Amino acid sequence: MTNRQGVHQARTLARRKALQILYQSEITGLPIDEIIDRCLYVEEVGLICDFTRMLLSGTSSHIEEVDELIAQTSENWSLERMPLVDKSILRLATYEILYVDGVPYSVSINEAVELAKDFGGEDDSSRFVNGVLGRIADYLEETKVDSGADGDSGTEETADE
Repeated sequence: MTNRQGVHQARTLARRKALQILYQSEITGLPIDEIIDRCLYVEEVGLICDFTRMLLSGTSSHIEEVDELIAQTSENWSLERMPLVDKSILRLATYEILYVDGVPYSVSINEAVELAKDFGGEDDSSRFVNGVLGRIADYLEETKVDSGADGDSGTEETADE
């Protein structure tokens, strides 16, 4: 296994852990920080790496903007109607697309689709997640072209561990 494959696998696991904790926060109503600080997450999650923490804290701190973009691009679906796990997947991936440098949109989308296949709330969750995130990526590409910006991802966080 190459170092690049190892990093990919570590980030895939980090996203999976972030999803589980974000979903737990949705279900229990507890803040993400409290779940982590008090180790209230399921044992299966294991140790929380820096990438997982960054995804969780970033998603939490940008939830209004993330939710607004999801609502704009999820045709005929309000956030309230979405299965909680699908909404959690969309939130994590949208945050990553918007703010994590060094992760191409396509990687964030593919990882989210795989999470939806594994955890999705409906049979067609992976298609739903793919469609919403594809529209988000298209929207961001259009606004990037309009504004003359370059690059493939946001500018806030780095994807390094």
